[in-house]
Amino acid sequence: MAPHARRVVRLAEWVAAATPLPQDPQAVVDGLCTRHLPRPPTAVLGVLGYDERLVASASFSLERSRPDGWEYRNALLDPLRRITPHDLRRRVPSRTAVLLCARFGESGWTTVDGAWMWGLRDACTLHGLRCGAYITLTSSGWRILGAHRSGRSPSATTASGLLGDCSGAA
Repeated sequence: MAPHARRVVRLAEWVAAATPLPQDPQAVVDGLCTRHLPRPPTAVLGVLGYDERLVASASFSLERSRPDGWEYRNALLDPLRRITPHDLRRRVPSRTAVLLCARFGESGWTTVDGAWMWGLRDACTLHGLRCGAYITLTSSGWRILGAHRSGRSPSATTASGLLGDCSGAA
């Protein structure tokens, strides 16, 4: 087994970890899309405050040499350090990080998603944040992996600005 193969979270493991889900996932997705207009292949990292409002975000390219959670963790830590101070001195994290990945193809779990999940979980631990939802954004809409929450709008097509804004209005 390659060393990086261990740095992947399987979907069943992600579900078992009881990752906190936003109360209003549509608002989170809309907020990230409005700020960043993500088009594949792009990741959007969002930090939610205690009230689940988006307090900071950053976007960057998803393209990496291989699906490795270590590399993805480092790719997440860099923008985290730029957009928000760490919460390492708090006993309990008060903010939550979420990751939205705009990509081509289907919205179901892949090994690449598992590597991003590992990276998100580890980056949150190292930055003192609660690890939140992992969201895919494809041409068919958005989906929170490990939960039965999804929507048709926004999608990777509408978020990129090709068909209008990312407000979710039909």
